[in-house]
Amino acid sequence: MVDLTEIVPPTQPPDLWGKLRPHLRWTRSSTILLGTFIMTCTLIVLIWWNLAAEVLTMIPWGGQWWLYMDWLLLGIFAFMSLLLVIGADIRTDSLIVFVGMMGGLVIESWGTQTNLWTYYTLERPPLWIIPAWPIASLAIDRMVRLLRITTPKSRRVFAVLYWIVFGMFYVLMIGYVFPTLDKPFTAGALILCALLIAAPEDQQVALLTFAAGTGLGYFLELWGTTRLCWIYYTKEMPPLFAVLAHGMAAVAFWRAGLIVKRFVAKLPLPESIRQLLPTFDLEQSAS
Repeated sequence: MVDLTEIVPPTQPPDLWGKLRPHLRWTRSSTILLGTFIMTCTLIVLIWWNLAAEVLTMIPWGGQWWLYMDWLLLGIFAFMSLLLVIGADIRTDSLIVFVGMMGGLVIESWGTQTNLWTYYTLERPPLWIIPAWPIASLAIDRMVRLLRITTPKSRRVFAVLYWIVFGMFYVLMIGYVFPTLDKPFTAGALILCALLIAAPEDQQVALLTFAAGTGLGYFLELWGTTRLCWIYYTKEMPPLFAVLAHGMAAVAFWRAGLIVKRFVAKLPLPESIRQLLPTFDLEQSAS
């Protein structure tokens, strides 16, 4: 006779909320990141106070000020602030910040030096825009984490979509940057994108990263171009290429992070030092 007390009921797979909950928690690193984010924004305002004061003088504080507030900008920053703090890990995020900062500097230098886009301050590039790149990179990282949980896995479907999406992007990129093909910066950008597309690390993660970067990039570009903070040579507000380029930049930053992590992993460092170094989610590279 079977003892029913010894039968262990099968464990139920976690539901969607159960999968999402670990990635939505507030951590100790969340406090550090939020504080750093607020401090960075404050420093930008103080250092470039003349630019901030120019904007603030346009708001009639004694009247209907809410009609003149830039709610799109405030909404973007609120959205990114929320994403920054969920599931934060300072060791992982420090590498994302580093790659985003360096990558943003390179991208802004390319665009402004070749006159693909121009800032209203005519700086090439303006230093106050660079911190926006690592902040956006952290936000995209959180979006990709959530998308990986909620998106069904289908290698064949994502393989087909990968070549369609990135193939179309590359064709669009060539057409948009064609007037600057004689510039070394543009040639380098085209070669780098071709290499990244031709040798995908993980097609599903690449597509999700591209989608997250494009989604966030649309609102960033919409704000920047309609407020005339920057303008593209085509005068579009915003151009399709600029929006999609945020997705490609996000993919490039993700791949750069993996390269840095693997390079550091091969260095003959003592374990005590290695534990202090930034980490990166190499599960994203799993086939």
